Amino acid sequence: MAEEVEEALPRAVALSWGVAERPQRGPKRELSIERIIDTAVSIADHEGLGAVSMSRIATELGFTTMSLYRYVTSKDDVLALMQDAVCDVPIPAEDDRGTDWRSGLRRWSMASIEVIQAHPWFPDIPISGIPLMPNNLAVLDWGLREMRDLPLTDAEKMGTALLLSSYARAAGVVERDVRQSREKGAQPPQNGEALTAALAELVTPERFPDLAPLVASGGYADDEDEQDDFAFGLERILDGIERYIAARGSGEPVVAAGPRPEPIPHDKAVREAAKQRREAEKALREARKREREAISRARERIARDKEREERERR
Repeated sequence: MAEEVEEALPRAVALSWGVAERPQRGPKRELSIERIIDTAVSIADHEGLGAVSMSRIATELGFTTMSLYRYVTSKDDVLALMQDAVCDVPIPAEDDRGTDWRSGLRRWSMASIEVIQAHPWFPDIPISGIPLMPNNLAVLDWGLREMRDLPLTDAEKMGTALLLSSYARAAGVVERDVRQSREKGAQPPQNGEALTAALAELVTPERFPDLAPLVASGGYADDEDEQDDFAFGLERILDGIERYIAARGSGEPVVAAGPRPEPIPHDKAVREAAKQRREAEKALREARKREREAISRARERIARDKEREERERR
């Protein structure tokens, strides 16, 4: 039975579950899959994912590169096992569930960002499919536990887990990239009167009618406001889930899943038409501005004429 399970699973997955046959270790018992993965994680944490290679891992451990292949079949195995290793996060006990499903899912979502904060390279490994490894599945099980009492189907619970984890992952990547950019000195803090003034010169109401007021107020470049953007977005997602559950319970018609919008074709003619549309919209905004100015001048002229007529009648 164990052999059948091993044959059905990718090598890295079988290794993570401990059902793959492992090589007999030598007398010193110095090399193991655990040491290989721990070393790879340490390299990635300090130097980035690009520094991880079979030869580098072997050098750090003091073994030949070929000796590693007795334990893992490829670098892809190492990357997959690294991903699962750092997903060994503290999971609250059953009796430590949140006071309500929102607080539970809020804490569950934050775990994704915390993994990226501790291991910035984590999202650089592509997602190749559904979770199959034990630590990944333990995290998913935690999320489903927080939804245990919700009146959702299995598919809806999985869709909710995907929605929240994807949002947290995306937000975590943005936070990581901004932080790393600033640490390298490539991007200054986005605040200050000079930056706001410079942007205001470029982001004009004629070209960016809805963005310009935000830039002028300083809200666009100010990253020190009191709002936590991740928390704000997360609460709006949870609001939507709560609204969906309420609609289901009241018998109100709900749209479980609508069709995806048709993508805009990447075509030269479409790009040219879009450029012409933007130019037309700009011209329309300018024309409306001239119209408003003309109306204002006309009103002023009418007011002056009335004043002159009143003076003449006196």
